[in-house]
Amino acid sequence: MKYQEFQSRDAFDQSELLAFAHGRLIEDAPPAFGARLPMPPMLMLDRIVEVAGDGARGRIVGERDVRLDDWFFQCHFLGDPVQPGCLGLDGVWQLLGFYCAWRGGLGAGRALGCGEVEFYGQIRPHDGVVRTEIRVRRFTELAAAGASMAIGDATVSVNGEAVYSIDRAKVGTFRDIDYPDYPHPSERARGGKMDR
Repeated sequence: MKYQEFQSRDAFDQSELLAFAHGRLIEDAPPAFGARLPMPPMLMLDRIVEVAGDGARGRIVGERDVRLDDWFFQCHFLGDPVQPGCLGLDGVWQLLGFYCAWRGGLGAGRALGCGEVEFYGQIRPHDGVVRTEIRVRRFTELAAAGASMAIGDATVSVNGEAVYSIDRAKVGTFRDIDYPDYPHPSERARGGKMDR
């Protein structure tokens, strides 16, 4: 699809999210566009059912179908399978990163942290749908720095019942930090502290 269509869409299906993860969804992306979603099995979304922006605020909602053979149920924990809470948090960061790209943020996305995280339920192998709803408190483009940032509060539900809440989740997009020549050693082959 064209970049203008990408920015005007309010929902995305699984094939579109996979194309985004591969870097092939947008055929005329701006040169500095480098955002990606993780590939399965780390991709914690099957679809985005709603995305909307209103000035600095917005909303994004994603869903994932629970599968009996999800990789994490095989090891977390043997005889007591439960989705790791950190993967629910990662799903929040994935949605916020997509939101940054959808709003026009250029560069590669990175999780920047969060405030309070609370788990008061669990996701099990025979559950149905995990739904992640984020109220975007603020989206900011930092043009001089070549970056953008989204901050939001999230609720993760399973089968319509809230099981996690995450306050002040933060994701940014940054230019010139991607590592497209992996696994070859290059200038960006090592991590470490990023300039703020």
